[in-house]
Amino acid sequence: MLGGNPLIVWTIDAAMGIPEIAHILVSTDDAAIADVARNAGALVPWLRPAELATDSASSLDASIHALDWYEAQYGGVDGLLLLQPTSPFRRRESIVRAIELFRANGMSPVVGVSPAQSHPFWCFRIHRDRLRPYIDGAGLQMRSQDLPSAYVLNGALYLIAPEELRRQRSFFTDDMVPLVMSEAAEGIDIDTEWDWKLAQMMLGTRAHTE
Repeated sequence: MLGGNPLIVWTIDAAMGIPEIAHILVSTDDAAIADVARNAGALVPWLRPAELATDSASSLDASIHALDWYEAQYGGVDGLLLLQPTSPFRRRESIVRAIELFRANGMSPVVGVSPAQSHPFWCFRIHRDRLRPYIDGAGLQMRSQDLPSAYVLNGALYLIAPEELRRQRSFFTDDMVPLVMSEAAEGIDIDTEWDWKLAQMMLGTRAHTE
């Protein structure tokens, strides 16, 4: 529960009612999550097969499984939009903007990114107990305000044409288009306890400002 709603409902609510989205299909192996998702208005036609619900299973395989089932039942679609429930503060406006970018760029994949908090020019690796620049020849002497813009994947949104997803077996291609999500809250991806605390803090901040 986050702010009185199950985590997955934040994502379902953000996508609900967008005309370009044919269905919000939830893939889960958990019956309780399935019930919550159905009650929130999502399509949950089955529980995810056990082999796609292990710690080593990928979002890619789960997405292709859902896509294959959906197109067999309803016919072809222009794109698959992956919205992971660990990004609860992703805004509806960002989803709409992603769809617009997808169409405007010949259906090239669209990937959500946020401004990098740690610039790659200032990142290091450890080699034989010594620090070495992660990017050789990078601007270690540059002032922070002079660094070129850098972005990181935030996990909030992936949009790709079905045929490209099946061909590449990846959401990442040479022609992917960035959806820059500059609002810090949108970039929160809940993977750790600390991420969860950040999300709760963000809720408190929102409640204070509203």
